[in-house]
Amino acid sequence: MAPAGGSGPKRGILQRLDQGEVVIGDSSFLITLEKRGYVKAGLWTPEAVVEHPDAVRQLHMEFLRAGSNVMQTFTFSASEDNMDSKWEEVNAAACDLAREVAGKGDALVAGGVCQSSMYKYHRDEARIKKLFRLQLEVFARKNVDFLIAEYFEHVEEAVWAVEVLKELSKPVAVTMCIGPEGDMHGVTPGGCAVQLAKAGADIIGVNCRFGPRTSLQTLLLMKQGLRAAGLSPHLMVQPLGFHTPDCGKGGFVDLPEYPFGLEPRVATRWDIQKYAREAYNLGVRYIGGCCGFEPYHIRAISEELAPERGFLPPASEKHESWGSALNMHTKPWIRARARREYWENLLPASGRPFCPSLSRPDV
Repeated sequence: MAPAGGSGPKRGILQRLDQGEVVIGDSSFLITLEKRGYVKAGLWTPEAVVEHPDAVRQLHMEFLRAGSNVMQTFTFSASEDNMDSKWEEVNAAACDLAREVAGKGDALVAGGVCQSSMYKYHRDEARIKKLFRLQLEVFARKNVDFLIAEYFEHVEEAVWAVEVLKELSKPVAVTMCIGPEGDMHGVTPGGCAVQLAKAGADIIGVNCRFGPRTSLQTLLLMKQGLRAAGLSPHLMVQPLGFHTPDCGKGGFVDLPEYPFGLEPRVATRWDIQKYAREAYNLGVRYIGGCCGFEPYHIRAISEELAPERGFLPPASEKHESWGSALNMHTKPWIRARARREYWENLLPASGRPFCPSLSRPDV
């Protein structure tokens, strides 16, 4: 069982990471809530925190129960340039929901910002920093535990975000939505990581756009760049819950299946257990997921790293790791599947006749 939340102050994110503890992030909100009918695809704004708070609270609860140590505010794209007058209400409500659920366990609240919609057209540092600063004012008022700048495809804008978030004097994590080819201006993953570390980021990594395998490849390049520069921030990874080996530089948004036909690409829980172990062996201690990650994927991370964490989450009470409960099945061929080797070596079928194994990106 996971340790319950207490009345005393919780240990901070850097205290946990400095001690080598595994911190498990939460996962998909936008795509998951769009599937459940609460968020509009295309805009991808988190209006559900004020329109349907119970849905957001329930998803937070499921991630907490699955083993998440971090409740990230559902504030993706909740900036003034995307939501007009509603942005402040959304940011405040998201903080309250995350804090409410985090208080039910040993979890921290992370206030999150993401890349702006204006950077591509107006690389105006002052205007873009103002957007981040407005969100930061809400996070300061709500006293979040730390901050995350996520989903940046240009390292320049990510650096601006870090510089603003550092103004609050709280730990800052930053993740880029890039693959091994680097950012959209051709800066390598290692070069991006070095710039972000020099800007003051405490935790650096990647999130979204690419699946687990590609994201870990990118993170390795980041780690190598940081080591060569003599820098050692903590590492963080939160990939897609989809397999995307055929993605180009832009990631899954360029695939013809995005965003409504991605289900055949969903990673199994066994894929995610393997990802969690590989991330841990790479030296990553902040491990989570992004679009496509469901609570059972977070549970898979928790179960794979239970020896290191020292406990299983409540979501494992009725779940036997690696299918061992199948030993009770009446069918002998199903009982034969009650072993790790079977599931680790399985190549799942799509069930679709003549389904292509890979796609051709649209760009």
